[in-house]
Amino acid sequence: MPQALELRRDFLLGGAYGFGATALWHLLASTGNAEPTPHFSPRAKQVIFIFMMGGPSHVDLFDPKPKLTELHGQPLPPSLVVAKKSATGGVLETAMASPRKFRPAGECGMELSDLLPHTRQVADELCLIRSLHCEQSNHDPAQLLLHCGTPLFGHPTMGSWVSYGLGSECENLPGYLVLLSDDGHGLEGAGSSLWSSGFLPSRHRGVSFRNSGDPVLHLQRPPGISAATQRARLDVLRDLNQLRQQATGDSEIGSRIANYEMAYRMQSAAPELLDFSGEDQATRELYGVDKDPTRQFGANCLLARRMVERGVRFVHLVHSSWDHHGRLDERLDANCAITDQPVAALILDLKRRGLLDDTLVIWAGEFGRTPMGEVRRGVRKGAEGRDHHPYGFSAWLAGAGVKRGHVHGATDEFGFHATEQPMHVHDLQATILHLLGVDHQRLTYRHAGRDYRLTDVAGQVVRELLG
Repeated sequence: MPQALELRRDFLLGGAYGFGATALWHLLASTGNAEPTPHFSPRAKQVIFIFMMGGPSHVDLFDPKPKLTELHGQPLPPSLVVAKKSATGGVLETAMASPRKFRPAGECGMELSDLLPHTRQVADELCLIRSLHCEQSNHDPAQLLLHCGTPLFGHPTMGSWVSYGLGSECENLPGYLVLLSDDGHGLEGAGSSLWSSGFLPSRHRGVSFRNSGDPVLHLQRPPGISAATQRARLDVLRDLNQLRQQATGDSEIGSRIANYEMAYRMQSAAPELLDFSGEDQATRELYGVDKDPTRQFGANCLLARRMVERGVRFVHLVHSSWDHHGRLDERLDANCAITDQPVAALILDLKRRGLLDDTLVIWAGEFGRTPMGEVRRGVRKGAEGRDHHPYGFSAWLAGAGVKRGHVHGATDEFGFHATEQPMHVHDLQATILHLLGVDHQRLTYRHAGRDYRLTDVAGQVVRELLG
């Protein structure tokens, strides 16, 4: 009997790849992992990670520094001489005061910039971290460190680790979805490596969605191909792939089958997800989806809420660019005008629908900006900028399991070093996984002879952030 027919007979009769095993395989594939149970009771079931690519300025948004106003235009103290060494070739010599005004917000009294009038309205929901730090001062390695726990390319990102560890509760959409937007200057940095599955099975990779038109390119059936024809073709492909997997033992073929099946189910689920016709006018106005400049990012935030409603485990919003080496005040104003209202709307909308109780929202960039002004092309009013700054910067969490209306840690009087309750990026990752019921030291994957994890060989859960 020819080998192919013999393999097909074995498949139909049972054995390791028979119908019973296929049913089991589909069950495991639907959860995304063979053991999707949390290590302990989770406080959060899903995550919305709002990544502000480029490095937002903490001293202009979240961390007021009167000392910079006092020393504006003067050289920094000799003790901070390292600050004069620009990461990108600019000249960093003097302190630069923030032109923004800070006032207490909410009942908690958290001080926030006047660039964030809508975020101020949800201050009592935020857990603001002012003491983040890392070692990487350039975009690609810092972004990779935040997302993957290492500055090296080729590793799984946080969303992929969460998908691998916990699976998905959504049958017709991927467990990890990505939404992109920018400020008109385009996306920069590590790109799609920030939602890569790395060496994890490819079904844990983030799937990029567009917020208009076809959500995923080439998702719809070609003209002349009926649903029955497509289903028959997929069945043949599945059988051939399973035969090949039996012959080779290549586990990645299972991911290929799962991806084909997911794409088939998405053909009906994804267009429905993008259909905002069921959203009332008040909700559309809340997110700003019908006006500029909030139209694109507002649609992404609304989509994020609709995704977690449908059980998507990890939603990744990426907005660029916050890399403000020049025209700092002008470009900060523009970016906040795009993002501030939709982000606050997301918090308010999740809360009123009861979704904030089990959804963790994260707002972070890869680093902050220097307390000194950066001079690149001569001194003129309005051209001032700030350089990359990894030694102390801000981020915030909201939602399931975090302390509400809380400020954690502090930088020094210049906003330079994290001095009180310093929190490394690995500590942030460990805390996020803890909120999801995952022990960051136990969520591992064997690759190239060692057990890898998101937090590499570091990271501590910061319990002061837990509500």
